Amino acid sequence: MLHRVTTQPDPYEPFLLSQGIRFGELLFISGQAGAGDDGRIVPGGFLAQGRQAFANLRRALEAGGSSLKGVIKVTIFVTDMGHFDEVVALRREFFGAPYPADTIAQIQALYDPAAMIEIEAIAAVRDGQAR
Repeated sequence: MLHRVTTQPDPYEPFLLSQGIRFGELLFISGQAGAGDDGRIVPGGFLAQGRQAFANLRRALEAGGSSLKGVIKVTIFVTDMGHFDEVVALRREFFGAPYPADTIAQIQALYDPAAMIEIEAIAAVRDGQAR
């Protein structure tokens, strides 16, 4: 059975998207960008956006009954692969061993021209613990 994950505020609602979907003991989280509660991309460059994107990911995971520790697979989209070392630093900051499987891909653009990073994840629900 599918269960919709929501957060407050829910910036996805107007676009007919779910923050995430829980299916059994798996949680599928939609892409989380570096936007604050007001929906605007945070200032401060790539690392600031990355930290906000991870904070948004954490919030969605927790709303679905998991945590960053429960992440099995993460996909990180960046608009410039020149930020690869910063992505690794963010992974080190927010994930611990065993590190999740990962794909990092450069794409031409995200939903907002100011957005530089977006993160989606698949996580386990049962064994996820707040980190």
